[in-house]
Amino acid sequence: MAVPSTLGLIAGSGVYPLTLLRAARAAGVTCIVVAAFENETDPALAAEADKVEWMRVGQLGRMIRFFRQAGVTDAIMAGQIAPKNLFHLRPDWRALLLLGKLKLRHAESIFGAIANELARDNITLLPATTFLENLLPPPGLVCGPTPNTKQLADVVFGFRMAKEMSRLDVGQSVVVKRGTVLAVEAFEGTDECIKRGGALGRGEATLVKVSKPNQDLRFDVPVVGPRTIKTAFEAGLAVVAVEAGRTLVLEWEEVRGLCERHRISLVATDGHETA
Repeated sequence: MAVPSTLGLIAGSGVYPLTLLRAARAAGVTCIVVAAFENETDPALAAEADKVEWMRVGQLGRMIRFFRQAGVTDAIMAGQIAPKNLFHLRPDWRALLLLGKLKLRHAESIFGAIANELARDNITLLPATTFLENLLPPPGLVCGPTPNTKQLADVVFGFRMAKEMSRLDVGQSVVVKRGTVLAVEAFEGTDECIKRGGALGRGEATLVKVSKPNQDLRFDVPVVGPRTIKTAFEAGLAVVAVEAGRTLVLEWEEVRGLCERHRISLVATDGHETA
């Protein structure tokens, strides 16, 4: 892929947008234009961007005008928008027209429609993993202790269960122990799923996080970072497994340190016992 000279960054919450911004700079992007959202985007992003426009979630027309005025033809969506904000939008007219055409209003349908609207204005939404390919671990042990045979069996079992839940658009994470599903992620998010599963597992449980079948990598890419590992430790989990090649591991060095300190195995899997 040719590196664009100007990149539009649609920035949600967390460290993901800043990580992507810095990786894009390192790859040679000279101008980074950020669409930032009130009560979502980290204000620290503004110090490293060339242009920033703060707006409410739902101001689609404003975002597209901002990008067009800045000469953006390529954009990336990075970071979460809190699910509650997707259900309490204050949309502008362009967003209202978009939402009116949707039969379903879950994150994937909304973001897919936004990508189509951007394309109407000659703005291409790139995969959310662009410039971050080195943060997508291949199959095997990523860091922490090597899982035992029973834990690896749970990784394989959990992978299958999580894939089915994601296919049904319920959630992309499950917590399992000894071939039993303890918790399934839904609207509440991964952290709450970990807490519920950990309370039932009483130690030695496994979190498995996957992408959806036919995942649109332009948005909603699975991500784990220090908070995931800290939450897993506090909940008493022993293993965190992610889908190999399709899950971003952010703040890698901190994740490694936490896994080693708390004796948590971080594994990348393709559904087979590869660790």
